[in-house]
Amino acid sequence: MTINEIQEDLIADFELFDDWESKYEYIIDMGKQLPAMDTQYKTEENIIKGCQSLVWLHAYMEDGKLMFSADSDAIIVRGLVSMLVKVLSGHSPEEIAQSDLYFLQAIGLHQHLAQTRSNGLASMVKQMRAYGYAFQAVK
Repeated sequence: MTINEIQEDLIADFELFDDWESKYEYIIDMGKQLPAMDTQYKTEENIIKGCQSLVWLHAYMEDGKLMFSADSDAIIVRGLVSMLVKVLSGHSPEEIAQSDLYFLQAIGLHQHLAQTRSNGLASMVKQMRAYGYAFQAVK
């Protein structure tokens, strides 16, 4: 699936819920489904700066695709990063660097997150795109 197809699926999933309490529960459930991050990657270098909670992000190449593993010490943030991993992991560095993550706006996430969480989410997106640019350069 392309990045945009995955985003469309997420948008459709969120449209199934009538209220934000249900949407938050769904985000938390997504975080619970995020594969456990190997503790060797929970290092200072992998902490995303700009997040109120601790968020670790590890990037690596596999068969020409940029892969991400992530974790957070906060359940809602773990859910947020799991959505980003779902959308971006497994695509080329170029696709990730140039991605337009319109699903965040489409599901209304920015309007329903506290300012600090919204800033943290932006930091996660920025870091994932930065990995896209960095891994393009190594090819």
